[in-house]
Amino acid sequence: MVARIYQPAKTATQSGKAKTQRWVLDFEPEVAKSVEPLMGYTSSSDMKQQVRMVFESQEDAVAYAKRQGIPYRVEKSQARVVRGAAYADNFKFDRVAPWTH
Repeated sequence: MVARIYQPAKTATQSGKAKTQRWVLDFEPEVAKSVEPLMGYTSSSDMKQQVRMVFESQEDAVAYAKRQGIPYRVEKSQARVVRGAAYADNFKFDRVAPWTH
């Protein structure tokens, strides 16, 4: 039962940074998921996969894991790439690449 502590990434449909400033603690699966043969449902007997806790800072999440005696792994978030392009650049007269449909 190893817990992951990480900052969630920005979703693809999100333009702002909402819900990316907090830290999340969730558990890695202990038991592999199985497929029910009749209906094809995916299930697992591991109830800890359903637990997800949100903390204001990394230190709070680590302190909680230590206090509860939970082994944990902290995953650092990767650097966010910010492009300096604007939508209007697609229609510039002197654009480098040809505009095709």
